[in-house]
Amino acid sequence: MKLQPLIISVLVFCACWSSTGAFAGGIPRVGDLSKVDLEFMSQQRQSLQDMTALSLGRQFNGNRDQDLELLQALLDRKLVRADQTLELQAMGVIIGDLLAKELDMHWVIYEDREGRSRALRYKATDEFLFPITMIARRQEVGNQTPVVDIYQKAHDIIFAKIPPLPFQ
Repeated sequence: MKLQPLIISVLVFCACWSSTGAFAGGIPRVGDLSKVDLEFMSQQRQSLQDMTALSLGRQFNGNRDQDLELLQALLDRKLVRADQTLELQAMGVIIGDLLAKELDMHWVIYEDREGRSRALRYKATDEFLFPITMIARRQEVGNQTPVVDIYQKAHDIIFAKIPPLPFQ
């Protein structure tokens, strides 16, 4: 598959990054996505786009309801299985893009003692979501929570923290 060379590069980069002491202390570091991150996420999106076009005759288009339905169809038809971590994480990128669009969030790198993660951040706050693993972690342990429910739970967590606009 086309993703393998890039995946290896990302893994080597992450291992080198974390071994150089990029994170020190108890406070997480938050930064911009690297060019490697951006390219990897782009390839993840494209691999799912290709899969849905070939297998389902449809593509992701940024419409929440349709895209969540397509993600669910990938699982229901076993086009993406619980042992396909990279594809499950690519599905997390799609969910993340939808959440970012709807909740005015943006992709960042979040680094703490646990490691380096791609995350969504609400504006300049300390409110983060980690959509990359939202589907993967559940599927890998046999949890069959519907994709729409996963999305809604993440949405509601951030939406509850958004201050109301004046005069509402």
